[in-house]
Amino acid sequence: MAVSSASPWPTLPVLPDPATDAVLTSGLLEELSYALGGPFHFLLPDAFDTNLQAMRAVLDEAGVDGFVYYAKKANKAAVWIERCAANGAGVDAASVGELRAALGHGVRGEHIVITGPAKGQDLLRLAVQHGALIAVDALDDLDALITTALTGAARPARLLLRCLPPAQPHSRFGMTDAELGTAVDRCVQAGDAVRMEGFSFHLAGYAVQPRADLAGHLVDLCLKARTRGLAAGRISIGGGLPVSYTDAGSWRGFLAGQHSGHYHAGRSFEAADFYPYHSPVAGAGALRTLLAAHPEGYGRSLAELLTDSGVVLLLEPGRALLDRAGATVFRIQGVKDRGDHRLLTVDGTSLSLSEQWFHSEYLPDPRLLSRDTATPAGTWPASVGAATCLESDLLTWRKIAFPRRPRIGDLLVYPNTAGYQMDSNESRFHDLALPPKVVIDRTQAPRPRWRLDRHVV
Repeated sequence: MAVSSASPWPTLPVLPDPATDAVLTSGLLEELSYALGGPFHFLLPDAFDTNLQAMRAVLDEAGVDGFVYYAKKANKAAVWIERCAANGAGVDAASVGELRAALGHGVRGEHIVITGPAKGQDLLRLAVQHGALIAVDALDDLDALITTALTGAARPARLLLRCLPPAQPHSRFGMTDAELGTAVDRCVQAGDAVRMEGFSFHLAGYAVQPRADLAGHLVDLCLKARTRGLAAGRISIGGGLPVSYTDAGSWRGFLAGQHSGHYHAGRSFEAADFYPYHSPVAGAGALRTLLAAHPEGYGRSLAELLTDSGVVLLLEPGRALLDRAGATVFRIQGVKDRGDHRLLTVDGTSLSLSEQWFHSEYLPDPRLLSRDTATPAGTWPASVGAATCLESDLLTWRKIAFPRRPRIGDLLVYPNTAGYQMDSNESRFHDLALPPKVVIDRTQAPRPRWRLDRHVV
């Protein structure tokens, strides 16, 4: 259980991860911390490959023609794009910088999808030149794309029309049914300047049935668009495949036991404030469940609906491709003991654990790597503060139940941080250097090799 009478402090242990454990026990992290002189992230590209292969296997077993794009916003590291290029996967980009990075690291233009609202002319021009698929968010976005395609483009503009989810009518993204009808008319009128390949949506949350229902609706929209002479053979359902960081019992126990007394300065969180760190189905398993679901109003599964209509399923996962693909390492440089009020200070900031961006907390328990074998074991609860002058700059508000008193010089490793935690909210505040990313190669026994990631800031 996450909370017991013997240990009143809520904990959230991560699921077993032999690859990460092998790095933690190799001695490499101490050397890297010394060599790099500050906090860093380490990346495990094998995990990315494994997650991608698992999703493709689910598509194959369901008989669904599909294509996976990595959502680049989830982590800026170049190694993930390199893995996409090596494995024939795509990249979801939303800026000129992201598009150039994808192209520069070997991803073919036709394997890139451009998302995001109100795209600038530079982005549209580059995307059309390289044959990228462009998700159109609004009628003026479509008009700008058609203008770009009509002014000297060597090839038609490939596009999807993005749907406003009925369950999220106040979303600032996507088009209403009436706007989609107008957009289809304009695509027909544009003739050979554009190739309208289908529809897309992004849906908040991780519920399966609403996603299946909306996917079924998009298949119908494709069939109707085909009667107008448009290609309309693809739908994109975005991301939304959850990751499970911990087991069900630990997650239930944590939510039931945690309260304001477990956090620095009495801060409080509600269950709704947290990412769902346990999911009954996750990653490729969540995709399997989605394909087996029956969209409302149809007497068949989503997989059957897709195959019967000849529609290709496009996915844009980020976090789910990065599950267990990296961790974040800080060195402890201060230990403050005030009785029941204990604080650690590490050599980085909370901006490298981006859950704080959402006014939340990254909950998986950090692991203490200590060379101290003399201090007796025992529970030593402490929050984790950052090396800045801001009162609110805490990496972990929760009082972590460390197995012994941490010492200056010990390492603190936050597990499974590759998905959205490492750099979504990074900053050079105080002129502190951004934590570098280190790519770990575990193919050379007995000890892993490493190199710096090739991403250029």
